[in-house]
Amino acid sequence: MKVAISSDLGGNNLRKEIMALLDELNIKYEDFGPKTDDSVDYPDYALPVAEGVASGKFDRGILICGTGIGMSITANKVKGVRCALVHDVFSAKATRCHNDSNVLAMGERVIGPGLAREIVTTWLNTDFEGGRHERRVNKITELEG
Repeated sequence: MKVAISSDLGGNNLRKEIMALLDELNIKYEDFGPKTDDSVDYPDYALPVAEGVASGKFDRGILICGTGIGMSITANKVKGVRCALVHDVFSAKATRCHNDSNVLAMGERVIGPGLAREIVTTWLNTDFEGGRHERRVNKITELEG
């Protein structure tokens, strides 16, 4: 598995925590930044992750901002991306099992690093169930045109 990860200033600290987790899990990733502690525009950092996942260059993407909202809205504008904003472990599992989400968004100002690590671990290790859920995901794909 190869993961693309990015944040804005509001998610910098949690992004670093999640990259350390990915190292511990021996999961390859590419960090799309930012490489600064200055304020940046979250669409500029969400877009390359979403496009990388949609193109198949990356299997999954992780986006972090203050709330996760701006990142998830931006990522979901990219055809082929199913980005889920998640702040609990149950939803992390459900969005993989039922929605086949390929991008995870979280908010650093909403959850702490311990919970974020549990969410990411669950999300990365949960498979899509397919079956009736596949029919529903296909309907979402059809909406993209």
